[in-house]
Amino acid sequence: MASRMAGRVALVTGGGGGIGEATGRLFAEEGGQVALVDSDRAAVEAAAAGIAKAVPGARVSALVADLSSEVEAQRVVDEALAAFGGLHTLVNVAGVRLYTPLAAADPKGWEFILGVNVLATAYCCKAALPSLRLGGRGSIVNVSSVYGVKGRAGMGQYDTTKAAVLGFTRALAVEEAPHGIRVNAVCPGGTITPFHIRRAAAQGVSESEMRTQRAQDNLLGRWAEPREVAYPILFLACDESSYITGATLMVDAGKSIL
Repeated sequence: MASRMAGRVALVTGGGGGIGEATGRLFAEEGGQVALVDSDRAAVEAAAAGIAKAVPGARVSALVADLSSEVEAQRVVDEALAAFGGLHTLVNVAGVRLYTPLAAADPKGWEFILGVNVLATAYCCKAALPSLRLGGRGSIVNVSSVYGVKGRAGMGQYDTTKAAVLGFTRALAVEEAPHGIRVNAVCPGGTITPFHIRRAAAQGVSESEMRTQRAQDNLLGRWAEPREVAYPILFLACDESSYITGATLMVDAGKSIL
């Protein structure tokens, strides 16, 4: 077994599928202990069971919470601490999407998407900071999006929240550097996840057909697999990136430069 996460406990939000599950699996393969968090009980329990089965000796737990509540964010951090005895890495993946033009956006939608995409990240960071400070080499990785730096029509609420995550990441990196905590962000491009597969199926589009739809979208002409985003997250989470903080890493096949 590899050892880039040996001796480290990681809390990964959005762990019920996609990038979150792939990150939890990779961390476990690298010797880390992992607490997966998701609002979908069935999904996160299946993800944890799958990792435990695939990775011999893995220690992984499944936690269920609505992280847009500060109380819930604190609870899952406390439960992770109780299960594993410490916390060294936090990865904020959890996010939701709305497909509404900004001119039609309503207060209910704004409150929902800000709660999950921005406040949950802030609440989880706040709850985790005391434990992350203890070891002197804590790390936080926040998952934004290529659309946190690139505008488009029709998903302005989502893109606004992802830009906010980048500003939050930079500010927290400055504040926590004296405590030895590094804070970075990754900006994925289009990534094949269960969400995208389900959404395409609802529109009558098969997964194989969907996979052909990124030919002109980025320099590599394809979607990312979740594990291709998990590897950059691993790099920023572990000591290999010990001189990197406040950074935004584009994992977008060059889409942001087009």
